[in-house]
Amino acid sequence: MKELHVKSLLPVRLDKYLMEQFPALNLGRLNKALRENKIKLNGKKQPLSTRVQNGDIIRLFLRDDQLENRPLPLAVFVYEDDDMIVANKPAGIEVDGPSADTLLKRVQAKLASEGKATQAVLCHRLDTGTSGLILLAKNSRAEQFLTSAIKARSIEKRYLCVTFGRPQPPAALMHDYLLKDADRGIVKIVNSPAGGAKEVITGYETLAVSGRLALLEVELVTGRTHQIRAHLAHIGCPILGDSKYGNNAANRELHFKYQALCAWELRFPAQIEDEPFAHLAGRVFHAEKPWYCRQLTDGTLQ
Repeated sequence: MKELHVKSLLPVRLDKYLMEQFPALNLGRLNKALRENKIKLNGKKQPLSTRVQNGDIIRLFLRDDQLENRPLPLAVFVYEDDDMIVANKPAGIEVDGPSADTLLKRVQAKLASEGKATQAVLCHRLDTGTSGLILLAKNSRAEQFLTSAIKARSIEKRYLCVTFGRPQPPAALMHDYLLKDADRGIVKIVNSPAGGAKEVITGYETLAVSGRLALLEVELVTGRTHQIRAHLAHIGCPILGDSKYGNNAANRELHFKYQALCAWELRFPAQIEDEPFAHLAGRVFHAEKPWYCRQLTDGTLQ
């Protein structure tokens, strides 16, 4: 946390004052910080257009690396060829957007560091708090192939997660419907397609249990917004660390800032007729298993 005591003879906008103090900040980052309640003026959340004046106190609940022009971390590539990239996204960064640090910017920084002029394009997304594998295309041909394969569900996606609660039965293929609540920025699971709800299919298998917790491997059959998080919460087993659909008391107790959810596996179909991508047939890519998998398996986390 940074505390600033404003020293200005004339009133100045809050956003302008902060960008003068911290050149690494931009309007995108400031708006995001304000939405997340990380900027306080005299102890209160105020619009960025508010005029600050001599003697005001500003508190910024941002990390040092968010306030400084530090070199952007380079993305970790699990796989790369002339057409595509499989990158491993850490929890806590967006895949894309106005923030100075996103997965896409890390990918471009890595390509630039290797002297490659290619501009990568995202073919799907992960929530900010979810870690794991992301597919990116280096050209329009690969973008069309990958996005079509994802839409057709021929690329299988499997996740690892820790739930607060042990699902019963220990393994199942869940069929329900998902309804978006755009005003609240959430989704909910319902048992019929009424109101425009869309079909969701989520499979899970319990790999290990520890106290109140369970480690699951989840297959994302359909790919809806917040599907895994909402579907597991619907059966009474929310993902640990999920502040939107989960148990916040448990999240605080076990010190989970982001949801314990990792896009662990991408599996390409056994046969691919599109010749330029035939070499991907049967290929399976994995992210490194998150630390919480080991801790749950050995009983450290429970």
